[in-house]
Amino acid sequence: MKHFNRMLAFDGVTGQLIAEAGVLLADIISAFLPRGWFPSVTPGTKFVTLGGMIAADVHGKNHHRDGSFGNFVDWIDVMCTDGNVQHCSRDENKELFEWTVGGMGLTGIILRAAVRLLPIETGWIKQKTITAPNLDAAISALEDAQNATYSVAWVDCQSAKSKLGRSLIMLGEHAQLDDLEPAQREKPYDTGEKRMFSIPLDMPSFLINSLTAQYFNRLYYWRGGRNAGVKLVDWDSFFYPLDAILDWNRIYGRRGFVQFQCVLPLKQSRDGLHALLDSVSKAGVASFLTVLKRFGEQKSRFSFPMIGYTLAMDFPANRRSLNLMTALDKIVIRHGGRFYLAKDSRMTADTLAQSDRRTVDFVKMRNKTGLKDNFQSAQSERLAL
Repeated sequence: MKHFNRMLAFDGVTGQLIAEAGVLLADIISAFLPRGWFPSVTPGTKFVTLGGMIAADVHGKNHHRDGSFGNFVDWIDVMCTDGNVQHCSRDENKELFEWTVGGMGLTGIILRAAVRLLPIETGWIKQKTITAPNLDAAISALEDAQNATYSVAWVDCQSAKSKLGRSLIMLGEHAQLDDLEPAQREKPYDTGEKRMFSIPLDMPSFLINSLTAQYFNRLYYWRGGRNAGVKLVDWDSFFYPLDAILDWNRIYGRRGFVQFQCVLPLKQSRDGLHALLDSVSKAGVASFLTVLKRFGEQKSRFSFPMIGYTLAMDFPANRRSLNLMTALDKIVIRHGGRFYLAKDSRMTADTLAQSDRRTVDFVKMRNKTGLKDNFQSAQSERLAL
Protein backbone atom coordinates (compact mmCIF):
# COMPACT_ATOMS: atom_id res chain seq x y z
CA MET A 1 0.00 0.00 0.00
CA LYS A 2 3.02 2.32 -0.17
CA HIS A 3 1.58 4.23 -3.14
CA PHE A 4 -1.69 4.89 -1.27
CA ASN A 5 0.05 7.58 0.72
CA ARG A 6 -2.01 10.74 0.32
CA MET A 7 -3.67 12.85 3.00
CA LEU A 8 -6.99 13.86 1.50
CA ALA A 9 -8.80 16.23 3.87
CA PHE A 10 -8.60 17.74 7.34
CA ASP A 11 -11.17 19.44 9.53
CA GLY A 12 -9.43 22.04 11.68
CA VAL A 13 -12.37 22.20 14.09
CA THR A 14 -12.94 18.52 14.87
CA GLY A 15 -9.41 17.29 14.11
CA GLN A 16 -10.71 14.67 11.66
CA LEU A 17 -8.09 13.59 9.13
CA ILE A 18 -9.04 11.62 6.01
CA ALA A 19 -6.08 9.78 4.55
CA GLU A 20 -5.13 6.74 2.51
CA ALA A 21 -4.03 3.59 4.30
CA GLY A 22 -0.37 3.80 3.26
CA VAL A 23 0.26 7.15 4.93
CA LEU A 24 2.97 6.88 7.58
CA LEU A 25 2.28 8.02 11.12
CA ALA A 26 5.58 9.92 10.91
CA ASP A 27 4.20 11.95 8.00
CA ILE A 28 0.96 12.71 9.86
CA ILE A 29 2.97 14.03 12.82
CA SER A 30 5.25 16.03 10.54
CA ALA A 31 2.28 17.67 8.83
CA PHE A 32 0.04 18.34 11.81
CA LEU A 33 2.19 18.79 14.91
CA PRO A 34 3.23 22.30 13.76
CA ARG A 35 -0.53 23.05 13.47
CA GLY A 36 -1.22 21.91 17.03
CA TRP A 37 -2.46 18.35 16.48
CA PHE A 38 -1.09 14.95 17.55
CA PRO A 39 -2.25 11.30 17.21
CA SER A 40 -4.87 10.47 19.84
CA VAL A 41 -3.24 7.05 20.29
CA THR A 42 0.21 6.04 19.12
CA PRO A 43 2.29 2.85 19.32
CA GLY A 44 5.98 2.87 20.24
CA THR A 45 7.16 3.69 16.71
CA LYS A 46 6.05 6.29 14.18
CA PHE A 47 7.23 4.17 11.24
CA VAL A 48 3.87 2.44 10.79
CA THR A 49 1.06 3.03 8.33
CA LEU A 50 -2.45 4.24 9.04
CA GLY A 51 -3.88 0.99 7.65
CA GLY A 52 -1.54 -1.08 9.79
CA MET A 53 -2.52 0.83 12.91
CA ILE A 54 -6.19 0.11 12.21
CA ALA A 55 -5.61 -3.55 11.34
CA ALA A 56 -3.68 -4.11 14.58
CA ASP A 57 -5.88 -1.68 16.56
CA VAL A 58 -2.70 -0.40 18.16
CA HIS A 59 -2.55 0.82 21.74
CA GLY A 60 -0.34 3.35 23.46
CA LYS A 61 0.67 4.64 26.86
CA ASN A 62 -2.80 6.12 27.36
CA HIS A 63 -4.94 2.99 26.95
CA HIS A 64 -5.96 3.06 30.61
CA ARG A 65 -7.73 6.36 29.89
CA ASP A 66 -8.49 6.54 26.16
CA GLY A 67 -8.51 2.97 24.88
CA SER A 68 -7.02 1.81 21.59
CA PHE A 69 -6.61 3.51 18.21
CA GLY A 70 -9.95 2.14 17.00
CA ASN A 71 -11.76 4.47 19.39
CA PHE A 72 -10.63 7.37 17.19
CA VAL A 73 -11.46 5.85 13.80
CA ASP A 74 -14.69 7.37 12.39
CA TRP A 75 -14.92 5.31 9.20
CA ILE A 76 -12.91 3.13 6.85
CA ASP A 77 -13.22 2.12 3.19
CA VAL A 78 -12.53 -1.60 2.72
CA MET A 79 -12.11 -3.45 -0.58
CA CYS A 80 -13.79 -6.84 -0.20
CA THR A 81 -13.43 -10.18 -2.01
CA ASP A 82 -15.54 -9.10 -5.02
CA GLY A 83 -13.47 -5.96 -5.59
CA ASN A 84 -16.22 -3.65 -4.38
CA VAL A 85 -15.42 -1.02 -1.77
CA GLN A 86 -17.53 -0.98 1.39
CA HIS A 87 -17.82 2.23 3.41
CA CYS A 88 -17.78 1.09 7.06
CA SER A 89 -18.48 2.86 10.34
CA ARG A 90 -20.25 2.27 13.62
CA ASP A 91 -23.52 3.01 11.79
CA GLU A 92 -22.88 1.65 8.29
CA ASN A 93 -21.64 -1.89 7.59
CA LYS A 94 -21.04 -2.04 11.32
CA GLU A 95 -20.03 -5.71 11.49
CA LEU A 96 -17.30 -5.34 8.85
CA PHE A 97 -16.06 -2.19 10.61
CA GLU A 98 -15.80 -3.99 13.95
CA TRP A 99 -14.02 -7.02 12.52
CA THR A 100 -11.60 -4.89 10.49
CA VAL A 101 -10.40 -2.84 13.47
CA GLY A 102 -8.02 -5.37 14.99
CA GLY A 103 -8.59 -7.93 12.23
CA MET A 104 -4.93 -8.00 11.16
CA GLY A 105 -5.77 -7.25 7.52
CA LEU A 106 -7.81 -10.44 7.12
CA THR A 107 -11.18 -8.79 6.39
CA GLY A 108 -10.19 -7.00 3.17
CA ILE A 109 -7.92 -4.22 1.98
CA ILE A 110 -8.16 -0.98 3.92
CA LEU A 111 -7.99 1.82 1.34
CA ARG A 112 -8.65 4.98 3.33
CA ALA A 113 -9.91 6.08 6.72
CA ALA A 114 -11.08 9.03 8.78
CA VAL A 115 -9.37 9.37 12.16
CA ARG A 116 -9.46 12.02 14.88
CA LEU A 117 -6.34 13.83 16.05
CA LEU A 118 -5.77 15.40 19.47
CA PRO A 119 -5.36 19.19 19.91
CA ILE A 120 -2.21 20.14 21.84
CA GLU A 121 -0.61 23.44 22.88
CA THR A 122 3.05 22.42 22.61
CA GLY A 123 5.34 19.71 21.32
CA TRP A 124 6.68 18.99 24.80
CA ILE A 125 5.76 16.35 27.37
CA LYS A 126 5.91 16.95 31.10
CA GLN A 127 7.43 13.66 32.24
CA LYS A 128 7.58 12.34 35.77
CA THR A 129 9.91 9.42 36.50
CA ILE A 130 9.38 7.22 39.55
CA THR A 131 11.61 4.37 40.68
CA ALA A 132 9.97 1.15 41.85
CA PRO A 133 12.24 -1.32 43.73
CA ASN A 134 10.22 -4.38 42.67
CA LEU A 135 7.20 -5.53 40.66
CA ASP A 136 4.66 -4.99 43.44
CA ALA A 137 5.81 -1.39 43.81
CA ALA A 138 5.62 -0.90 40.04
CA ILE A 139 2.04 -2.18 39.90
CA SER A 140 1.07 0.02 42.84
CA ALA A 141 2.62 3.06 41.14
CA LEU A 142 0.72 2.38 37.90
CA GLU A 143 -2.52 1.89 39.81
CA ASP A 144 -1.97 5.20 41.59
CA ALA A 145 -1.36 6.87 38.21
CA GLN A 146 -4.78 6.16 36.70
CA ASN A 147 -5.38 9.89 36.26
CA ALA A 148 -2.15 10.44 34.31
CA THR A 149 -2.66 10.78 30.56
CA TYR A 150 0.30 8.56 29.76
CA SER A 151 1.94 5.87 31.88
CA VAL A 152 4.46 3.13 31.15
CA ALA A 153 7.07 1.15 33.06
CA TRP A 154 10.47 -0.03 31.88
CA VAL A 155 11.16 -3.27 33.73
CA ASP A 156 14.49 -4.85 34.65
CA CYS A 157 13.57 -8.44 33.92
CA GLN A 158 17.07 -9.68 34.78
CA SER A 159 16.62 -8.83 38.45
CA ALA A 160 15.53 -11.49 40.94
CA LYS A 161 14.28 -12.19 44.47
CA SER A 162 13.39 -9.00 46.36
CA LYS A 163 14.32 -6.91 43.31
CA LEU A 164 12.24 -8.95 40.85
CA GLY A 165 10.62 -6.62 38.36
CA ARG A 166 12.19 -3.40 39.62
CA SER A 167 11.10 -0.65 37.29
CA LEU A 168 11.20 2.93 36.14
CA ILE A 169 7.70 4.39 35.87
CA MET A 170 7.30 7.19 33.32
CA LEU A 171 4.17 9.35 33.54
CA GLY A 172 3.42 12.03 30.98
CA GLU A 173 1.18 14.99 30.20
CA HIS A 174 1.14 17.25 27.16
CA ALA A 175 2.86 20.41 28.34
CA GLN A 176 0.88 23.66 28.27
CA LEU A 177 2.32 26.99 27.18
CA ASP A 178 2.67 28.03 30.81
CA ASP A 179 4.97 25.04 31.39
CA LEU A 180 7.54 26.34 28.89
CA GLU A 181 10.35 28.81 29.25
CA PRO A 182 9.70 32.23 27.62
CA ALA A 183 11.99 31.43 24.68
CA GLN A 184 10.23 28.11 24.07
CA ARG A 185 6.78 29.73 24.04
CA GLU A 186 7.69 31.65 20.88
CA LYS A 187 7.92 28.34 18.99
CA PRO A 188 6.03 25.84 21.19
CA TYR A 189 6.01 23.03 18.63
CA ASP A 190 9.69 23.34 17.74
CA THR A 191 11.53 20.84 19.95
CA GLY A 192 14.75 20.96 17.94
CA GLU A 193 16.34 18.57 15.51
CA LYS A 194 16.77 15.11 16.97
CA ARG A 195 20.05 13.38 16.22
CA MET A 196 19.70 10.03 14.49
CA PHE A 197 22.09 7.17 15.06
CA SER A 198 22.53 4.10 12.91
CA ILE A 199 23.83 0.62 13.69
CA PRO A 200 26.24 0.09 10.77
CA LEU A 201 26.56 -3.69 11.00
CA ASP A 202 25.16 -6.79 12.65
CA MET A 203 26.64 -7.18 16.11
CA PRO A 204 28.29 -10.50 17.04
CA SER A 205 25.62 -12.68 18.61
CA PHE A 206 27.84 -13.57 21.59
CA LEU A 207 27.55 -9.96 22.82
CA ILE A 208 23.86 -10.49 23.56
CA ASN A 209 23.78 -12.63 26.67
CA SER A 210 22.40 -12.58 30.20
CA LEU A 211 25.56 -10.98 31.60
CA THR A 212 25.53 -7.99 29.23
CA ALA A 213 21.77 -7.67 29.76
CA GLN A 214 22.27 -7.58 33.53
CA TYR A 215 24.89 -4.84 33.28
CA PHE A 216 22.78 -2.82 30.85
CA ASN A 217 19.66 -3.10 33.01
CA ARG A 218 21.54 -2.15 36.19
CA LEU A 219 23.02 0.89 34.48
CA TYR A 220 19.67 1.91 32.98
CA TYR A 221 17.88 1.60 36.33
CA TRP A 222 20.62 3.51 38.14
CA ARG A 223 20.59 6.27 35.52
CA GLY A 224 16.81 6.47 35.66
CA GLY A 225 16.92 6.79 39.43
CA ARG A 226 19.37 9.69 39.16
CA ASN A 227 17.00 11.46 36.78
CA ALA A 228 13.84 10.75 38.78
CA GLY A 229 11.42 13.64 39.14
CA VAL A 230 9.64 15.94 36.71
CA LYS A 231 11.17 17.41 33.56
CA LEU A 232 10.20 18.49 30.07
CA VAL A 233 11.08 16.12 27.24
CA ASP A 234 10.33 16.43 23.54
CA TRP A 235 7.47 14.40 22.05
CA ASP A 236 9.83 12.25 19.95
CA SER A 237 11.92 11.11 22.91
CA PHE A 238 8.88 10.35 25.04
CA PHE A 239 6.87 8.35 22.52
CA TYR A 240 9.50 6.96 20.15
CA PRO A 241 12.89 6.53 21.88
CA LEU A 242 13.97 3.62 19.66
CA ASP A 243 13.18 5.48 16.43
CA ALA A 244 16.32 7.56 17.01
CA ILE A 245 18.44 4.44 16.44
CA LEU A 246 18.13 3.36 12.82
CA ASP A 247 18.46 -0.39 12.22
CA TRP A 248 18.51 -0.96 15.98
CA ASN A 249 17.48 -4.58 15.37
CA ARG A 250 21.06 -5.21 14.19
CA ILE A 251 22.14 -5.05 17.83
CA TYR A 252 20.75 -8.60 18.10
CA GLY A 253 23.03 -9.90 15.34
CA ARG A 254 22.20 -11.63 12.05
CA ARG A 255 19.55 -13.85 13.60
CA GLY A 256 17.59 -10.86 14.81
CA PHE A 257 15.11 -10.95 17.67
CA VAL A 258 11.65 -12.21 18.56
CA GLN A 259 9.00 -10.35 20.50
CA PHE A 260 6.60 -11.52 23.15
CA GLN A 261 3.61 -9.52 24.33
CA CYS A 262 0.69 -10.66 26.41
CA VAL A 263 -2.10 -9.12 28.44
CA LEU A 264 -3.37 -10.55 31.71
CA PRO A 265 -6.79 -9.82 33.23
CA LEU A 266 -6.63 -7.44 36.16
CA LYS A 267 -7.41 -9.97 38.91
CA GLN A 268 -4.73 -12.38 37.68
CA SER A 269 -2.16 -9.76 36.66
CA ARG A 270 -0.04 -9.62 39.80
CA ASP A 271 0.39 -13.40 40.13
CA GLY A 272 0.82 -13.86 36.39
CA LEU A 273 3.44 -11.12 36.07
CA HIS A 274 5.40 -12.55 38.99
CA ALA A 275 5.40 -15.97 37.32
CA LEU A 276 6.45 -14.55 33.94
CA LEU A 277 9.30 -12.41 35.25
CA ASP A 278 10.51 -15.15 37.59
CA SER A 279 10.71 -17.56 34.63
CA VAL A 280 12.67 -15.05 32.54
CA SER A 281 15.05 -14.28 35.40
CA LYS A 282 15.74 -17.95 36.09
CA ALA A 283 16.14 -18.81 32.40
CA GLY A 284 18.95 -16.29 32.04
CA VAL A 285 17.77 -15.23 28.57
CA ALA A 286 18.77 -11.70 27.66
CA SER A 287 16.05 -9.07 27.30
CA PHE A 288 17.14 -5.46 26.99
CA LEU A 289 13.65 -4.07 26.49
CA THR A 290 10.79 -5.07 28.79
CA VAL A 291 7.77 -2.80 29.03
CA LEU A 292 4.75 -2.93 31.34
CA LYS A 293 1.54 -0.96 30.78
CA ARG A 294 -1.86 -0.76 32.43
CA PHE A 295 -4.83 -1.33 30.10
CA GLY A 296 -8.30 0.07 30.63
CA GLU A 297 -11.68 -1.11 29.36
CA GLN A 298 -11.83 -2.47 25.82
CA LYS A 299 -14.88 -3.49 23.80
CA SER A 300 -14.00 -5.00 20.44
CA ARG A 301 -14.47 -8.05 18.27
CA PHE A 302 -10.87 -9.21 17.96
CA SER A 303 -8.54 -6.51 19.31
CA PHE A 304 -5.76 -7.40 21.72
CA PRO A 305 -6.33 -5.28 24.86
CA MET A 306 -8.41 -6.16 27.89
CA ILE A 307 -8.54 -4.45 31.27
CA GLY A 308 -5.39 -5.54 33.08
CA TYR A 309 -1.64 -5.43 32.48
CA THR A 310 0.34 -5.98 29.31
CA LEU A 311 3.97 -7.11 29.32
CA ALA A 312 6.20 -6.86 26.24
CA MET A 313 9.69 -8.34 25.91
CA ASP A 314 12.33 -8.68 23.19
CA PHE A 315 14.60 -11.73 23.06
CA PRO A 316 17.46 -12.72 20.73
CA ALA A 317 16.20 -15.19 18.15
CA ASN A 318 17.64 -18.54 19.19
CA ARG A 319 16.44 -21.91 20.41
CA ARG A 320 16.84 -21.01 24.07
CA SER A 321 14.60 -17.97 23.71
CA LEU A 322 11.97 -19.91 21.78
CA ASN A 323 11.87 -22.61 24.46
CA LEU A 324 11.43 -19.94 27.12
CA MET A 325 8.62 -18.29 25.18
CA THR A 326 6.78 -21.59 24.92
CA ALA A 327 6.95 -21.82 28.70
CA LEU A 328 5.73 -18.23 28.99
CA ASP A 329 2.78 -19.07 26.73
CA LYS A 330 1.60 -21.66 29.24
CA ILE A 331 1.83 -19.19 32.12
CA VAL A 332 -0.26 -16.65 30.20
CA ILE A 333 -2.93 -19.24 29.36
CA ARG A 334 -3.01 -20.46 32.97
CA HIS A 335 -3.74 -16.90 34.13
CA GLY A 336 -6.45 -16.19 31.54
CA GLY A 337 -4.35 -13.95 29.31
CA ARG A 338 -3.95 -13.60 25.57
CA PHE A 339 -1.33 -12.52 23.02
CA TYR A 340 -0.71 -9.55 20.71
CA LEU A 341 -0.82 -10.74 17.11
CA ALA A 342 1.07 -7.66 15.91
CA LYS A 343 4.12 -8.85 17.88
CA ASP A 344 3.76 -12.58 17.17
CA SER A 345 6.06 -14.53 14.86
CA ARG A 346 6.16 -17.98 16.48
CA MET A 347 2.98 -18.84 18.37
CA THR A 348 1.08 -22.02 17.48
CA ALA A 349 -2.55 -22.25 16.42
CA ASP A 350 -3.32 -24.33 19.50
CA THR A 351 -1.85 -21.67 21.80
CA LEU A 352 -3.96 -18.97 20.18
CA ALA A 353 -7.12 -21.07 20.40
CA GLN A 354 -6.54 -21.79 24.10
CA SER A 355 -5.86 -18.15 24.94
CA ASP A 356 -8.56 -16.42 22.91
CA ARG A 357 -12.00 -17.96 22.47
CA ARG A 358 -12.93 -15.17 20.05
CA THR A 359 -10.82 -16.98 17.47
CA VAL A 360 -13.71 -19.37 16.77
CA ASP A 361 -16.07 -16.53 15.82
CA PHE A 362 -13.38 -14.82 13.76
CA VAL A 363 -12.74 -17.97 11.72
CA LYS A 364 -16.47 -18.57 11.27
CA MET A 365 -16.89 -15.04 9.94
CA ARG A 366 -14.00 -15.48 7.49
CA ASN A 367 -15.38 -18.81 6.24
CA LYS A 368 -18.93 -17.53 5.91
CA THR A 369 -17.96 -14.43 3.93
CA GLY A 370 -15.37 -16.13 1.72
CA LEU A 371 -12.60 -13.95 3.14
CA LYS A 372 -10.47 -16.95 4.09
CA ASP A 373 -10.10 -17.94 0.44
CA ASN A 374 -8.98 -14.47 -0.65
CA PHE A 375 -7.17 -12.76 2.20
CA GLN A 376 -4.40 -14.66 3.93
CA SER A 377 -1.03 -14.01 5.52
CA ALA A 378 1.84 -16.14 6.71
CA GLN A 379 0.56 -15.55 10.22
CA SER A 380 -3.06 -16.46 9.42
CA GLU A 381 -1.92 -19.74 7.86
CA ARG A 382 0.28 -20.59 10.86
CA LEU A 383 -2.48 -19.73 13.34
CA ALA A 384 -5.30 -21.38 11.29
CA LEU A 385 -7.20 -18.10 10.98
